[in-house]
Amino acid sequence: METSRETVVLCGANSYEQKFYFNQEFKGLPEDVKKELQIMCVLFTEDIGGVITLEFEPNGSLEFKVQADESDYLFDEIGSGLKIRQYQREKRELLEGLEIYYRVVFLGEKIEDIAVEEE
Repeated sequence: METSRETVVLCGANSYEQKFYFNQEFKGLPEDVKKELQIMCVLFTEDIGGVITLEFEPNGSLEFKVQADESDYLFDEIGSGLKIRQYQREKRELLEGLEIYYRVVFLGEKIEDIAVEEE
């Protein structure tokens, strides 16, 4: 995978099409991690509505992105922010691990440099 200045989508779910998407460039992730990501995204769209994606920023940070159709009056904008903060709190270890994985495997950073940076 080439390094670019754009975000890279890891996965996402769409309540309008009732579909889950997983970027096959990340097929090397363990199955339980993939399953947990799927559960997170699908539950989010079931509870909140709209479309959620987890995207890596160019610096390697993992961000939640949410979109909703303007005509979607059932979309819960307040609940969206609350649910994302809940995931960030409850799934912190998973999300941080994914960021390290991305930075090492896709951005070519050394694990030692990342460990020193976090101290």
